[in-house]
Amino acid sequence: MSITHLGQPSTLPARPEDAVLDYVPNPRPGRPYLVRFTAPEFTSLCPVTGQPDFAHLVIDYAPGETIVESKSLKLFLGSFRNHAAFHEDCTVGIAERLLAEMKPLWLRIGGYWYPRGGIPIDVFWQSGEPPAGLWLPDQAVPGYRGRG
Repeated sequence: MSITHLGQPSTLPARPEDAVLDYVPNPRPGRPYLVRFTAPEFTSLCPVTGQPDFAHLVIDYAPGETIVESKSLKLFLGSFRNHAAFHEDCTVGIAERLLAEMKPLWLRIGGYWYPRGGIPIDVFWQSGEPPAGLWLPDQAVPGYRGRG
């Protein structure tokens, strides 16, 4: 497996399609465990108005043969900064790309989006049933309550 970003200078990809995700061998193959990435400052653009949208993303997965390298994941998520798409498309698209390339035993994503037009939109997706015996902690992101 070749590593594109780790230990190398890297620039933020202009688009998610341009982002290269790196994967490395799972150091604990054969035993299900959970990996969690939290991106509390995820941004993208509204495809209609071009205004910025903000989300708190939580990505949980049980590795198969590989794990995603975190610097490449950060660059991939950052590439959405100038990407215009609806909340649902961003959230599910991130999960589907990771699932297709990494082939984890199981994956879920929670996209907790801040209000657009006064309504918060939360988007959830998972690849199926989690492996037996896998501990699934709550994603622990409270629903939006405004300023109060």
